[in-house]
Amino acid sequence: QVQLVESGGGLVQAGGSLRLSCAASGRVFSIYAMAWYRQAPGKEREFVARMTRDGRTDYLDSLKGRFTISGSIDHVYLQMNSLEPEDTDVYYCNAFATAQEFWGQGTQVTVSS
Repeated sequence: QVQLVESGGGLVQAGGSLRLSCAASGRVFSIYAMAWYRQAPGKEREFVARMTRDGRTDYLDSLKGRFTISGSIDHVYLQMNSLEPEDTDVYYCNAFATAQEFWGQGTQVTVSS
């Protein structure tokens, strides 16, 4: 079992920055990759960024240059710069483990124009 806790969301003006944090606990040794997703009400959950245990990263193409994933396999961050109103979503931390996936409860990011 893996537990994930996100933090760092909030209200920010367009052009501003936020840094999200996700702390993993439990069977951390089983985690292969950590990722961030986001979801607006009534919309599909969208992939944002991923980091594997060996440090490789992957991003949604449209977010490259603005969002950066970093940290360790049990504590991952998402640095978000030049935020736009379209980035307003609940952001979820995801852990891909040996045999299953785990999700955090989400943290709200709201970007005002």
